Amino acid sequence: QVQLVESGGGLVQPGGSLRLSCAASGNIFSIYYMGWYRQAPGKPRELVATITSDGTTRYAASVKGRFTISRVNARNTVILQMNSLKPEDTDVYYCNFASASRAYWGPGTQVTVSS
Repeated sequence: QVQLVESGGGLVQPGGSLRLSCAASGNIFSIYYMGWYRQAPGKPRELVATITSDGTTRYAASVKGRFTISRVNARNTVILQMNSLKPEDTDVYYCNFASASRAYWGPGTQVTVSS
């Protein structure tokens, strides 16, 4: 089992920045994929950014150049630095850790971009 705890969400004005953090505990040795997804009410969850155990990153087109995903420790903590935030970035953000056989989700953290 892997437990995920997210932090860093909140309210920010357009053009501002937020830093989301997701810390994992438990059996993290099999984790090879970490990522952030977001979901608005009534809409499907969508990929924001991912990073694999070898450091390969991937971003949604809507956030490329504004968001950066990184790892603090090899498989323990993943960070999403969000800059130049827009109102359309308002969503609940979920972190995701995956092994070859299973995916784990955090409870979600609200990000609201509004003036």
